[in-house]
Amino acid sequence: MQTVICMKWGSRYGAEFVNRLYDAIQRNTARPTQLVCLTDDPTDVNENVRCEPIPKIDLPDELALTPWRKLVLWKDGIAGLSGDVLFLDLDLVVTSSLDDMFDYEPGRFCVIENWTQTGKGIGNTSCFRWPVGKYAHIFDDLSTERDRILSTYRIEQVYISKEVDDMVFWPRLWCASFKHTLLPNWPLNFFKVPRLPNETKIVAFTGKPDQDEAVVGHWPVSAPWKKLYKHVCPTAWIADHW
Repeated sequence: MQTVICMKWGSRYGAEFVNRLYDAIQRNTARPTQLVCLTDDPTDVNENVRCEPIPKIDLPDELALTPWRKLVLWKDGIAGLSGDVLFLDLDLVVTSSLDDMFDYEPGRFCVIENWTQTGKGIGNTSCFRWPVGKYAHIFDDLSTERDRILSTYRIEQVYISKEVDDMVFWPRLWCASFKHTLLPNWPLNFFKVPRLPNETKIVAFTGKPDQDEAVVGHWPVSAPWKKLYKHVCPTAWIADHW
């Protein structure tokens, strides 16, 4: 049994995001694969998804609902799991087979090379696979060295990248950023629809727009003047895969 795990908290990503992810996993795996969701609210989540409470983590209030919360995944025996487990964020689209991600470099921490920090040895944790328990110190050290860790690392994925000594990146074409690698450069983004490469397995929607926004060509902006360059054409292929 292959295992994929995700996390859901707060109100931005509702049960429908978990359910869409479950359906996408089943479409894109040839082997039996389960989805485990760590969540603070399992309401309306597909009954075939195994929901588990999010373990407690020692974080200050201002970081309690940020991606730092994902460090609970590194706890030994998380959700009673063992072996290699694949984590997927809810703000992504699965576009082709995930089975290769379970076969690639078994027993190691496999992660996306962060699109905005290439060559710097930093992983992007939108999609990663790790052997449960092997790097438990990433979680455990927060209990004894929290202040040092948080003062040293502003972003949790930088902390993880520096603490794993055998990290390996996924093949470059497997994981794409919708915004950083697929969206045409300005001003072409006003006229051209982002193209999905055949080799891509995962498209991550880091920041804005999210999947439900990009599919209809909506890019929320905090100031009207940003509409001069933040634009996405309606992207129909998202609906085909999400």
